[in-house]
Amino acid sequence: MTETPAAAPFDGKEFVRELTSAPGVYRMFSADGSVLYVGKAASLKKRVASYFRADLPSRRIALMVAQIARMEVTITRTESEALILENQMIKSLRPRYNVLLRDDKSYPYILLTEETWPRIAFHRGPRASAGRYFGPYPSVLAVRETLDLMQKIFKLRTCEDSVFRNRSRPCLQHQIGRCSAPCVGFIPPRDYDASVRRATLFLDGRSTELVDELTRSMDAASVRLEFELAAQLRDTIGGIRKVQAKQYVEGEQVEMDVLACTLTQGAACVLLLSFRNAMSLGTRSFFPRLNGADTPEEVLGAFVSQYYLEKRPPREIVLSHAIPDLALFEKVFSEQANRRVEIKTSVRGERARYLEMARSNAELALAAERSSSASQRVRLESLQKLLELPAPPQRIECFDISHTMGEATVASCVVFDGEGPVRAQYRRFNIAGITPGDDYAAMHQALERRFKRGLAEGILPDLLLIDGGVGQLAQAREVLAALGVEGLAMIGVAKGEERRAGHEALVFPDGREIRPGVESPGLQLIQQVRDEAHRFAITGHRGRRQKTRETSRLEDIAGIGPRRRASLLKHFGGLSGLKSAGAEEIARVEGINHALAERIYASLHGLDSPAQDA
Repeated sequence: MTETPAAAPFDGKEFVRELTSAPGVYRMFSADGSVLYVGKAASLKKRVASYFRADLPSRRIALMVAQIARMEVTITRTESEALILENQMIKSLRPRYNVLLRDDKSYPYILLTEETWPRIAFHRGPRASAGRYFGPYPSVLAVRETLDLMQKIFKLRTCEDSVFRNRSRPCLQHQIGRCSAPCVGFIPPRDYDASVRRATLFLDGRSTELVDELTRSMDAASVRLEFELAAQLRDTIGGIRKVQAKQYVEGEQVEMDVLACTLTQGAACVLLLSFRNAMSLGTRSFFPRLNGADTPEEVLGAFVSQYYLEKRPPREIVLSHAIPDLALFEKVFSEQANRRVEIKTSVRGERARYLEMARSNAELALAAERSSSASQRVRLESLQKLLELPAPPQRIECFDISHTMGEATVASCVVFDGEGPVRAQYRRFNIAGITPGDDYAAMHQALERRFKRGLAEGILPDLLLIDGGVGQLAQAREVLAALGVEGLAMIGVAKGEERRAGHEALVFPDGREIRPGVESPGLQLIQQVRDEAHRFAITGHRGRRQKTRETSRLEDIAGIGPRRRASLLKHFGGLSGLKSAGAEEIARVEGINHALAERIYASLHGLDSPAQDA
């Protein structure tokens, strides 16, 4: 039998000879096709050549270069484009040797919608709604406080569209002076638009410009003898002045982020201290995955790139360490924000005090995180011994099934790594084509869909947890055997006596059972993962069930097809909004005549339906 010759080692110097000196992005791949590193370069030829010299700057880089099997490059027009493309590739490919900021889609924002009567609201998650997003803010509390202030000063509506469309009289928010009641026409569109524009100036941090404008408008109103309007403008100015005065006591009136980075024994914390709209918004701690990086400059540079390139940066960023390509970041951020953005590393006075505060808080946060990480390691090591694994599992996946008497069955898959939950990789599976209530068939379908994709992508867990006993575990064994997945550790988690926490039985594929007891750190970790899978499954099930019931209620009404059903739900923001509307309001929806509106109203309220048109 002829042996396949081993692949020739990657010749970096030969690869460099063919490279261009243009700017671009380079990617390093290992022999198994995984991405080792993604980097940017003002000159691809010079930057890539620096990896293939004798005096490499660190053991980490030498180890990375030794694993290169091939490289790819993408040429860009400018170094700025290379920086943006590098950030996108790092987030999508998650290379082994890049510093990685954990993907967190939960950053809180303030949303100002694009509507006839714009709404101001708290927002978290994908930017699906049209409008302007202000943020991100370091905490939910910071958003709530800012929204509270915005309501007092600018009196914009915060209610959902389904409520707004169906008001016949002002709500409590208007009565306590926090909304101008556009829902019932208490404010002309032109005046409301002016309030929206002023709120935008305020959220953009241009409060001084806003006060000057309001002062001119107040003086003009006084000259026209419109004293009531002048008094309203005076009160608005007073509210903004109070905010400015409060911040003046606390520090300078700036739109600024202060970032401090600290490293200890292979772990890092980047602490963000934010100021927006002349207000201190508090702090937020980040713990990026270092992947071998050993300097705060490298960690901070990676953080600045991954955090700000997809967000609106503030006018001023103060850093605890000088980062590579600082001038390039200033240029790209300024272009992105359409105004000058300054990045400073040497500061004095008030900024120096804030930077020292950020450093101190970063050290405290890292110490607390390391203590938490140590506890996580103890639980992983306990789990390794408990299940007789060769090493502590670095990727745990758990599956659970949720339904109500077979209705709207949903399966969940949650993922934990050595640091805790990896929410960006959670998955839900809507189960179809099975006998309602057949949990075994539901588990079989979910596992089959997950592992077919996992094999294609090369992503498999070290430990598979199944919420259930022998029967559920048998489904997992059957699916993995059919797909040819071997050597994967799996455990069924069966509920204990009277479903009490800590009394669970862990079921092995060979039929053995153990009950570690409530004191076992390994079982505590399993409980955490299992409970998260249960929460994620039941949340998905409830959403699917509610959507199904909303749709089916309308499907039962004669004359309502898919197009009219979609129009009604969209117009009223869901079934609850539709139920609160009268027949006259329903008849205003396109494609709904008065007779059909009467039938819809009667059906939704359990009344005798009028005779259907011939």
